[in-house]
Amino acid sequence: MSNTLHIQVETTDEFFEQVKSDAAGLDEGGDVDDVDVLSVPDLATLSRVLSKTNLELIRSIAEHEPDSMREAARLVERDIKNVSEDLNFLAELDIVEIETAGRAKRPVVPYDDIEVDIPVRESDGNSSSLVA
Repeated sequence: MSNTLHIQVETTDEFFEQVKSDAAGLDEGGDVDDVDVLSVPDLATLSRVLSKTNLELIRSIAEHEPDSMREAARLVERDIKNVSEDLNFLAELDIVEIETAGRAKRPVVPYDDIEVDIPVRESDGNSSSLVA
């Protein structure tokens, strides 16, 4: 079974409506889906999260399982400072995990797949709120 991260582009209002709906379902004895979801407010944020360089970094880490950030930087042929900044950003979003192994910080991608959900129409009919 693969472990998939779901990224949703949704407004803050839509996010909180879903949280309230999930909480109400729990109050009624229901269950909330056990999936990893990252909610981003707009397409600009999605573009930053899944930039070409970030995707290359995520894929290289998943495929080669480097022992350190420095090794990850070598894999993508980028400066360690920039890779470290990108990895810390991705770790804040839980897209990668940073494990401490002695003095080294080892990046790990806990997902096999990333799925992105971009609505074409907003539930209120206002699609412009997703565009930065």
